[in-house]
Amino acid sequence: MTKARWILLAVVLAAAAAASWWLADGHERSNAIVLYGNVDLRQADLPFNASERVTEVLVQEGDHVKSGQVMARLDPTRIQPQVAKAEADVAAAQQVVNRMHAGSRPEEIAQARANVLSAQADSANARRQYDRLVELARSSSGRAVSRQDLDSARATLEVAEAKLAVSRKALDLQVAGPRKEDIGQAEAQLKADEAQLALLRRQLADTELQAPLDGVVRSRLVEPGEIVSPQKAAFTLAITDPKWIRAYIAEPDLGSVREGLRASVTTDAFPARPFEGWVGFISPMAEFTPKTVQTEELRSSLVYEIRVFVKDPADQLRLGMPATVHLDRAGKQ
Repeated sequence: MTKARWILLAVVLAAAAAASWWLADGHERSNAIVLYGNVDLRQADLPFNASERVTEVLVQEGDHVKSGQVMARLDPTRIQPQVAKAEADVAAAQQVVNRMHAGSRPEEIAQARANVLSAQADSANARRQYDRLVELARSSSGRAVSRQDLDSARATLEVAEAKLAVSRKALDLQVAGPRKEDIGQAEAQLKADEAQLALLRRQLADTELQAPLDGVVRSRLVEPGEIVSPQKAAFTLAITDPKWIRAYIAEPDLGSVREGLRASVTTDAFPARPFEGWVGFISPMAEFTPKTVQTEELRSSLVYEIRVFVKDPADQLRLGMPATVHLDRAGKQ
């Protein structure tokens, strides 16, 4: 009887333990939300921004590239001479602007003053010659000087006075310096030349195709010697960060999930290694479960798309890989 009692006691304890475990596990199951989805990430098609012949392709499919890394190059020999000419045009226009702002040199002003003095001397000499002939004609009642000589002397005086006026205006212009309108025109020409140079330099830079951000080369679509265009992608780049699991949650569970909720993600390829994640997006619109989600009971249910972002520094998750998402219904952080 004693042995039977011990056996009975053991059975009772085992049943109690099993019941306790079942209740605890049932509570956990009631708090857990398990979703099924696939790994998703962004992709970028990278075309050249010019039409030219490819000279170098520096990456292969599967290569990891960093932001700013040169992936391929085009022939730059057509654009380089244009850049050189534009640089020379900018330098010449800059010198014109500098000359305008500097105004007249002291030597130029001194030369203009000397021209005025010379014109004054010529004018004074012509005045004396004309006055002498006028006086001689008056004293001789016109017999000592012909009318032609008198007219010629008067014309010489008028020419000398006109040259003096021109020299004085030239001196005024030298002292005043360039007009504001001329300076503005020179500055506008300089800006136009600089803009043209910037455009050509941009076109020269476009002969190198650089990675816009970190990623993995998924497709290499050009080879050296080909003629490319902006309408044709040269590479397809898979962006490795961020990655997320695209899953679908039923409407009854929607109230237990919020953005920022932590998640655990497992895959068949790495069953013993869960990936840390968090809910980053919950669709505001309902939809019918896509046929790619292989759960019979949810095929015709109304669900909401969610994205669970994951940390994958080793880049082990691949596009389209099936994944299981575990969420805490209680929302513990």
